[in-house]
Amino acid sequence: MTQDDLRVTTLGERRVPSPVEHRLFTPDNARVLLEVDSVEGAEPSALGSAATDAKPLAAAPLMFEKAGPREHVYFDPRKSKAAVVTCGGLCPGLNNVIRHLYFALRDGYGVPTVYGVRNGYLGLTPEAPQPPMELTADWVEAIHHQGGTMLGTSRGHQDPAVMVETLVQLGVNLFFPVGGDGTQRGAHAIAKEAARRGVDLAIVGIPKTIDNDILYCFQTFGFVSAVTEAERVIDRAHVEAKSVPRGVGLVKLMGRNAGFIAAGATVASGEVNFCLVPEHPFELEGPRGFLAKLERRLEARGHAVIVVAEGAGQGLMDGLDPTAVDASGNRRLGDIGLLLKERISSYFDGIGKPVGMKYFDPSYYIRSVQANATDSLLTERFARQAAHAAMAGKTDLFVGYWNGRIVHVPLAASVGKPRHMAPESELWSAVQSITGQMRW
Repeated sequence: MTQDDLRVTTLGERRVPSPVEHRLFTPDNARVLLEVDSVEGAEPSALGSAATDAKPLAAAPLMFEKAGPREHVYFDPRKSKAAVVTCGGLCPGLNNVIRHLYFALRDGYGVPTVYGVRNGYLGLTPEAPQPPMELTADWVEAIHHQGGTMLGTSRGHQDPAVMVETLVQLGVNLFFPVGGDGTQRGAHAIAKEAARRGVDLAIVGIPKTIDNDILYCFQTFGFVSAVTEAERVIDRAHVEAKSVPRGVGLVKLMGRNAGFIAAGATVASGEVNFCLVPEHPFELEGPRGFLAKLERRLEARGHAVIVVAEGAGQGLMDGLDPTAVDASGNRRLGDIGLLLKERISSYFDGIGKPVGMKYFDPSYYIRSVQANATDSLLTERFARQAAHAAMAGKTDLFVGYWNGRIVHVPLAASVGKPRHMAPESELWSAVQSITGQMRW
């Protein structure tokens, strides 16, 4: 990667004085380091890792453009129209984003019209079940107290040319797609189509996924709320497991490609004995396999709590088509939760030591709750900075949370490259320490 890969596209020269009511404007050359860690006496490398010696490096460290209000904006707010769309799976905080974005544009900049596109990107096609609606202050006033998205959502591929044409017909020049990697891939395609047509359209994405797996966004909104709810389920599984002889509480959580929710809830609960995630393949059979480890745990302590992410153990599935995908283009997964439930029960029945199995699958529950205070604060930051970026004529980017700052991340630098939990990360080290799963 080079600094050019992190360069943000701007539609043109900004000449309109900003109407924003504070004067702490962010200069366009403000930057946030990609990597803040270093080694004393050494310069940070251009690839974002700490240098291992004190030799000077020819390349400068990589940096993101810092988000924030610019002193001059590209669009005249009084002549602008905006649209926001929510796509993909549900996530705590979607309604908060809609609400904060509306007020940032209407009250902060004076944009007279903000549309809500209903039912995801499908709402920008002729097949839309409902046309885009004009948002009002009364409509958004209390939506942040509800889970889900009041605009609705959908999955699936739509033609970028058709979507750009719909936005042009609506007179929209500020467009805010809220969603995960698939949504941002769609946003990138829309940005390229708008550029091809020469349309003055700022596309600024807001990253959303409870899996927390978007590259160059340290934390997405909804993640903490989901972990909080998952912790409660784990605690109930622990109660069930301790209440019967050889009790096993098995909890399956979301996490298609990354185990951040499973790991975060494991650490938050402190009651988990085995945490299984996509980043760490495991075997079921053999003396060092999972079933043997679980047997030793039950012999020693009499109960066990297991947390498994939905994307873990996919190599254990028989007859799984590795090329099968869903409507969003994601690989179809086998149900690791049900597989473990069956294999654990049959294994212990086979050795004459049956277990008291309790199985929990709270996937849709944890993503449907309303945002907690932590995520509510993050949604406000994302929405406000997205409004600033779009008004400044920035496009083909999303606003990411990086090293404690909100930054502009070019979509091409992130989409299609999901973030994973590194084996040497502090979070995974905490999981290993709390569960002790490597010792069994």
